[in-house]
Amino acid sequence: MSSVNSTEIVELHEDVSNSPLYSEDLAPVPKEKRTWTMWNLAAIWVGMAVCIPTYILASYMIKSGLSWSSALIIIALANLIITVPMVLNGHAGVKYGIPFPVLGRASFGTNGIHIASIVRGIVACGWFGVQTWIGGLAFYAIWNVITSGESSTGLDVGKFVCFGLFWLVNVFFIWNGTESIRKLEDFAAPILVLMGILLIVWGASKAGGFGIVLDQSRQLEKPVATLVYEKETDNFQLQINPILDINGNIKADHYHLIFDEKSGNTQEQWTQIVDKSKSPIIVNNFPEEIDKESILSGEKGILLELRLDNESGNVFSSQKEIKLTKTTESNFGGHLWNYILWLTAMVGFWATMSLSIADITRYASTQKAQLAGQFIGLPGTMILYSFVGIFVTCAAVINFKDVLIADDAPWDPVTLLSRFESPTVVIISQIFMLIATLSTNIAANVIAPANAFSNLFPKKLSFRGGGIVTAIIGIIICPWWILDEIQGLLIFVSGLLGPVLGVLLADYFVIRKKTLKLAELYKTNGSYAYGGSGFNSAAMIALGVGVVIGIIGMWVPALGFLYKLSWFTGFTVSFFLYWVLMKGKSE
Repeated sequence: MSSVNSTEIVELHEDVSNSPLYSEDLAPVPKEKRTWTMWNLAAIWVGMAVCIPTYILASYMIKSGLSWSSALIIIALANLIITVPMVLNGHAGVKYGIPFPVLGRASFGTNGIHIASIVRGIVACGWFGVQTWIGGLAFYAIWNVITSGESSTGLDVGKFVCFGLFWLVNVFFIWNGTESIRKLEDFAAPILVLMGILLIVWGASKAGGFGIVLDQSRQLEKPVATLVYEKETDNFQLQINPILDINGNIKADHYHLIFDEKSGNTQEQWTQIVDKSKSPIIVNNFPEEIDKESILSGEKGILLELRLDNESGNVFSSQKEIKLTKTTESNFGGHLWNYILWLTAMVGFWATMSLSIADITRYASTQKAQLAGQFIGLPGTMILYSFVGIFVTCAAVINFKDVLIADDAPWDPVTLLSRFESPTVVIISQIFMLIATLSTNIAANVIAPANAFSNLFPKKLSFRGGGIVTAIIGIIICPWWILDEIQGLLIFVSGLLGPVLGVLLADYFVIRKKTLKLAELYKTNGSYAYGGSGFNSAAMIALGVGVVIGIIGMWVPALGFLYKLSWFTGFTVSFFLYWVLMKGKSE
């Protein structure tokens, strides 16, 4: 096959249907079926980006000590960064009409691609499970409104039943294929944007204005309590940061501490907060039995239960392990690495889609449609909905009287919406949450793994079958246990997937100059079989080295900076190493 113009739509003319690498689901999309417009692709991204993880990521960033403006800047920068390789990797999908597992055969080999695509698929299965659990919580909130039941803070049978119900809804769309997914996204996108705008209007109108609401974010940046060691007195001081009302007064009336419940070492009486204008609350009366050495070394902290009691008699508690804060050191370096850590995590948020974007762009009508659709749909939506999460959480600090410490704030929208007094509002808003979660789950977390699993057994496992495998693994990973580890998971995933993208882009743009032998991608003994083994050693080496360098800092503290930049380091190393190893080689 001779070189072709990079803007040309290439179709498969050779009959390779008897090849074990070929199936109808993995075959190039015919030109007449590549009909998705710029607005279809933008709607896909709106549907994927407007989701509960997007909403809560920004809130988590504030909880880690970032200001709301810093959080938005990082989100904007990260999504502009990831959209560039997203568009680049989507090019082959438009030109050749092939999904990611088939595209990856060119660089990794017909067998080697299984390693990259299955890793990507397993990560998507994890996200599928998390999103399905979150959607189940929306069903759970609706059920509690209808039955006038009380919402449980822990795991219970009702939550698992609702998880199963929402799982079945997802399976329905999996069974009906990609066209049903496109229709779902087109339907969901305007509803989801409207929902975000309405939440902002609610927050501003109830709290008294935009400026007042955003001022509350400074309270959410602070930890619930900080343990400070005073070297001069060889003693500890606990600083408690309760939530203040808009007048600057502490909302709560009392606090209660438990230092060591097993030994009975507790402060038995409630302590009244006499001066409610003075924050933080300072506690100096620590028991003598505290093991200062282990705390100073960072081996452990002090486990305490902080309870704040308001006028109505309601008690709100939060159990925390408070560790030593070294206040004598400069915080600049810590803040800088916190920013970089979150930038890497935010890039990692869509690292999976940057690999498998060809699964979607293969249906696009032109390169212009995929480029404009992705830039319109992804960065802007992520910024808007992250701002919704920040703003509405801050508004809840004002609007709900029982938010007494930062951890009481409804950080996720399902919890927030379940607290509205009107049953009708709760039910309608939770239905919107179900639509948001479903649209993200199907587009972002089903298409790619379904294609990846189908690629393992093209003749035996269809897209539909691969999707069912995805749904089953989404249960097995027990998503109710991994949701709270979102930042760490994103950074680790970044280290695994950045190198894969580096190999893909180096191969397609640098080595092959955007020209592939389409029919050879479906042959077991063709150009991409690499001598019959099906493994491209250059890709395997580049991938392995990139992954090791990206995540080694997780275990080697001296190389921790590499882990904080895991996506960037892994991508860069694999890109250039693959280029060097493949330079001068012909297909």
